[in-house]
Amino acid sequence: MEGIDWQRMLIGDEPPIFFLEIIIRTAIIYAYTLFLLRWLGSRAIGQLSTVEFLLVIALGSAVGDAMFYPDVPLLHCLLVVTAVVVANKLIDLGIARSKAIEHLIDGKAEQAVRDGVICSSFLNSSSLGTSELFQQLREKGVRQLGEVEHAIIEADGVLTVFETGRARPGLPILPPWEIERPKEVDRTSTKALLSCMRCGYTSNEQSAASCEHCGDDRWTMATITGGGNGD
Repeated sequence: MEGIDWQRMLIGDEPPIFFLEIIIRTAIIYAYTLFLLRWLGSRAIGQLSTVEFLLVIALGSAVGDAMFYPDVPLLHCLLVVTAVVVANKLIDLGIARSKAIEHLIDGKAEQAVRDGVICSSFLNSSSLGTSELFQQLREKGVRQLGEVEHAIIEADGVLTVFETGRARPGLPILPPWEIERPKEVDRTSTKALLSCMRCGYTSNEQSAASCEHCGDDRWTMATITGGGNGD
């Protein structure tokens, strides 16, 4: 029975310069993966920060290969793990010392709803679709946008909602529009209180068909919490 080949298990057959190549490979892959995660946004990683999520998948891959594949030398794995941890520590230090680096890596909070109306900046961004926003609002017990004073998408992707605490008409989001879509109403032919179906802006003006806030021309009856109509 042959003995354990310690040189193959620990070092492998590559020349010593290959250790430098490992560090370079790790740095390139780490930076590229970090870029992709920032591009995907916070929702892709749940409540972990971008750096924490990257650390988990990088260490899992590096450690797993060395455990299962006999042709992966242990020292190569240890070098990758060390490089990843050092890179993670340097990024943490940068985040702690610089707001610019923190916003670059972890992103920043974004206001989605203000005073019952979806913010223009949110409508023009790709961080979250309106149907997903409505879903998360319903999960927090919101039935129509007039109930919401502020809704903020935090840097970690979690939606924080502050309700008004008073009855105010707004765009209905319950039941989900996929189940029952609100009936569209011609704004120029009714004096009822209507809500824009794109942003939730609520008004009873008949001066123009388009929304003053977002320019959309689809309107529906505004509702008040409790099921009443806002006319």
